[in-house]
Amino acid sequence: MTLAATTVTTTPFEGQKPGTSGLRKKVKIFTQENYTENFVQCILDANGKAIEGSTLVVGGDGRFYCRTACEIIVRICAANGVSRLIVGQNGILSTPAVSSLIRSNKALGGIVLTASHNPGGPDNDFGIKFNCENGGPAPDNVTNAIYQLSTAISNYKIVEGLQIDLSQITKNSYDISGKPFVVDVVNSVTNYVSLMKEIFDFDKLKSLVTGVSSGKPLKMRVDAMNGVTGAYVREIFINCLGATPESVVHTTPLEDFGGLHPDPNLTYAKDLVDTVRNGDYDIGAAFDGDGDRNMIIGRNAFFVTPSDSLAVIAHFLEAIPYFRRNGISGLARSMPTASAVDLVAKKLGKEVFEVPTGWKYFGNLMDANRLCLCGEESFGTGSNHIREKDGIWALLAWLSIMEHTGKGVEDILKAHWAIYGRNYFTRYDYEECDAAKCNAMMDQMEKLITDPKFIGQKFESGGKCYEVKLADNFSYKDPIDNSLATKQGLRVVFADGSRIVMRLSGTGSSGATVRLYIDSYERDNVLGLASDMLKPLIQIALQISQLPQFTGRDAPTVIT
Repeated sequence: MTLAATTVTTTPFEGQKPGTSGLRKKVKIFTQENYTENFVQCILDANGKAIEGSTLVVGGDGRFYCRTACEIIVRICAANGVSRLIVGQNGILSTPAVSSLIRSNKALGGIVLTASHNPGGPDNDFGIKFNCENGGPAPDNVTNAIYQLSTAISNYKIVEGLQIDLSQITKNSYDISGKPFVVDVVNSVTNYVSLMKEIFDFDKLKSLVTGVSSGKPLKMRVDAMNGVTGAYVREIFINCLGATPESVVHTTPLEDFGGLHPDPNLTYAKDLVDTVRNGDYDIGAAFDGDGDRNMIIGRNAFFVTPSDSLAVIAHFLEAIPYFRRNGISGLARSMPTASAVDLVAKKLGKEVFEVPTGWKYFGNLMDANRLCLCGEESFGTGSNHIREKDGIWALLAWLSIMEHTGKGVEDILKAHWAIYGRNYFTRYDYEECDAAKCNAMMDQMEKLITDPKFIGQKFESGGKCYEVKLADNFSYKDPIDNSLATKQGLRVVFADGSRIVMRLSGTGSSGATVRLYIDSYERDNVLGLASDMLKPLIQIALQISQLPQFTGRDAPTVIT
């Protein structure tokens, strides 16, 4: 079939600036005439001449508008000289699967259609992000280039007559003005599942899950939250590892996630938490809309903080075949994440890195072979097997640790704390606040904490006294390329290692989301109730920031 490209005149839209991980807006914004087309054209233009003859991966989490956007991307890529597209069946690919496909096919990159853990549906959120050739989110220099192009775009190229059936797994070949163009519609799970089989010992995991090794089947509750991981969960845990069908729930991707907020935390995964708390389950897990985030809970809904999860996996890396083969290099965490993994790194004699929020900051370290495991407190954990966080990978890592130790989730955590001590941690999210007032709050707090007189000040609450040791607006110089990221979050570090961190999130689609992080280390008192242990520091944080006065909120939207 021979088709021709056409050039369409357009004008720029304000605000097409990618955030922490892509451009996220309400669906009604993306569906404006030319809005999606403009942004996709700018992604391709930001790659320059490299786009001609290239291979790209395309897929998303199945939320509302995902399939339509995927079809638009196919037509625009065809017009811009892309040689081959690898597209998930029905336009669906998890974010980790996109990263895996980019790497295994040596693609130029990929376009991911997701708003991650944000709600879906015609009245909610959509998103587009670009992943580079290493499989990871585009770094700042690329997203800045995309944004600059978006402010001056005057036309885009498209093949209007190109129609493709994304439901059929097949190779589609076209002639676009004399140049070949191929669209491979692929099974969404095959490549990713093969990768997981290379990383983990599926025979041992199957023995654990089915009870062959212990005489008692593992009782699991895995919740895909009506997001993209449903097919991956069914293939891995039921077909490969022998879990019973009732072990997995909400495995059909829905355009509005069935009304669920696809964010795997104690608030939005309440159904999982209640079910595990009231039932006979050894482990529970949930994943977000695009499959890169995870939550792990044990028997009676014993909650594993993402910071602790990262540290435990780090301690047991040699229980996973991938790391026995490839070795263990450095460990890393985002700045707001509790420093539990730092203690493991010290014990292992490995480098530990503290980076800004955003998975893209881990990529250079991985590519330089200085990092093999990393995580964020926002329920993201992953390794250098790809360049994205990976929810299913994290659960398989926990199952590997359970098989290796013969212990349950809670006992694994308590044994870890006995060795390293405990970082009590919580995050308060205040969602959809007035952006102007939030910016004013951050400005005032920064002036306060960066005054030299602030160092050494003492704050008392709940019978505890905290003395300020360090306070700043976090900046990060990449040790590989020397790029500098500034103004990455306000932090106050006290003499005992306790911390207050405050930043505005870059993942919301409207208003501002304020995130307040509280981290306090205890060497011996490791079995306390986190809410009690952290209450004094929370009160001090609210006092320093004046958050209730600026936002008008007397309670957070979400506590994790």
